[in-house]
Amino acid sequence: MRRITLLILTGLFLVLTSMRSDKPAYKIYNGKGNRADYQDILDAAKKSDIIFFGEIHNNPICHWLELELTRDLFNAKKGNLILGAEMFEADNQLLINEYISKMIRKKDFESEAKLWSNYKTDYAPIIDFAREKGIKVVATNIPRRYAALVNLKGFEGLDSINAQQRGLIASLPIKYIDTLECYASISKNIGDAMPAHQTANLGKAQAIKDATMSHFLMKNAFTEKAILHFNGAYHSDNYQGIVWYAQQAIRKTSYEVKLLTITCLEQADIDTISKKDAKKADYIIVIPASMTKGN
Repeated sequence: MRRITLLILTGLFLVLTSMRSDKPAYKIYNGKGNRADYQDILDAAKKSDIIFFGEIHNNPICHWLELELTRDLFNAKKGNLILGAEMFEADNQLLINEYISKMIRKKDFESEAKLWSNYKTDYAPIIDFAREKGIKVVATNIPRRYAALVNLKGFEGLDSINAQQRGLIASLPIKYIDTLECYASISKNIGDAMPAHQTANLGKAQAIKDATMSHFLMKNAFTEKAILHFNGAYHSDNYQGIVWYAQQAIRKTSYEVKLLTITCLEQADIDTISKKDAKKADYIIVIPASMTKGN
């Protein structure tokens, strides 16, 4: 009996030692701060209508999990999936449509579209999967020139654009709550040492991005297809930003739309999460701060 007990304890010790010596690339927690796993995220995504995946733009783990979730959700939903992305501006929608429908070649799409510097390594795998499967991809972000206009002149700057241009942004006027933490925090950080490209309107410039991304998401909602949206974590953390604008739009309808939020954060110790960080989203992917970075 002693020998059996000793063998069990030895085995348990070896397992625990092995776990401590491992180097996990990430750990997942739910909104209550409890440990979760990828399957929990996938199961929740299956039951949701709009899923916000808040990424860290230069983190490879985020991009890999985005691709995996896209594939698995597409299969689980039997193709009833739409993708949306902050990484594409609304005036590139035609090019995206042409590429997804295989009307134009890859090299033509990549040479003509406004693509982020890390597109080929981080977003092309998702877009190419969408092209292969015929998944609709929505360019949700505002053309940067209009966000810059708001940064310079406030929302009043948009009064000068024509009807065709207005089709590329959220419907005016934009509801703006400057006390929302995601915008209030920007105002707090604006000071005398503010860079030349930043103004007192920076919060409004962020809000027009969030409102526009929500606008194009909601234009594709209320169908049998789920929407998986990729955006910087800032734009959906704490159920603010895009999520807040989406909630305002949903309340004006009779539809029940289930939202799911996922965020990513980096920290030195991934074996724990603070109460504050646990409240950022329904699921939090915690990645070692030492993780290598992309472009």
